[in-house]
Amino acid sequence: MTEKFGLSVALATPFDSNGEIAIDAMIRQAKRSLAAGCSSVTLFGTTGEGCSIATTERERVLAAFLDTGVAAKDIVVGVLVDAAEDAAMQARHALSRGVRNILLAPPSYFKNVSEEGLFKWYSAVFSIMGDNARDVIVYNIPSVTMVPLTVSLIGRLRTAFPRIVTGVKDSSGDWPFTETLLKAHGDLVILVGDERHLAKGVRLGGQGAISGMANFVPGEVKLMAEDGSDDPRIEQFVAELLKYPVTAAVKAMVARLTSDEMWLAVRPPLVSISGDGQRQLALAFDSLFRSKAA
Repeated sequence: MTEKFGLSVALATPFDSNGEIAIDAMIRQAKRSLAAGCSSVTLFGTTGEGCSIATTERERVLAAFLDTGVAAKDIVVGVLVDAAEDAAMQARHALSRGVRNILLAPPSYFKNVSEEGLFKWYSAVFSIMGDNARDVIVYNIPSVTMVPLTVSLIGRLRTAFPRIVTGVKDSSGDWPFTETLLKAHGDLVILVGDERHLAKGVRLGGQGAISGMANFVPGEVKLMAEDGSDDPRIEQFVAELLKYPVTAAVKAMVARLTSDEMWLAVRPPLVSISGDGQRQLALAFDSLFRSKAA
């Protein structure tokens, strides 16, 4: 039997005072996450501000990860660009280094595009990637892209590219859609991006998650992603995170976990959350996760 995907941490990307990627801190966070039970790390996803990371930076970061002993089989690489050739080049480079999967979002600049247009875009990406195309997880996150991937489009892609499209990350936050996706395409690797729906999605056949919350509560999210165990604390804290821009909020929690304020920095056009927001998140987190130990 094929091993389940499990839990991948949607790794946040730290920036130094000059706005450059703090690669050493990023690698430490990755190794911390793997040691805490994550089965892989996802670089350059939404939480990792992937659309703000240049191609040259991506290549440098990936090389550093591999050089410092993070195994390629434990790395997923997000690709969040609009031009089919750029997407193919980024994906092909990562796959040439042996990474586990590519997390491939649809093009998002043009809105209200047709299913046929999206199918042709993905087809173009895979054609440019050539014979090395493999293990692509298509990424449904319409709250960010404004470009939903429908169940029928996913069906077309898996039929046309059965050795390439192997999974879906569904971050729609729409449980009826997630449930329909699991029923229609349960033999694909279905990953539930909204932690509020993660446990019940796994119980219906989901294979795990790529999770931003795994940056700071990996053990708790792992039980949901691998065992389908409910954790109301996680669901409640997601609601707290969603009061703020999520990427900046996750980084505020990593800053607290590591006692390193460097993690608060985000790249424009994102901005860091306020000190008051940081305090409110900390209070909510402590009331949910640390009250028993108090």
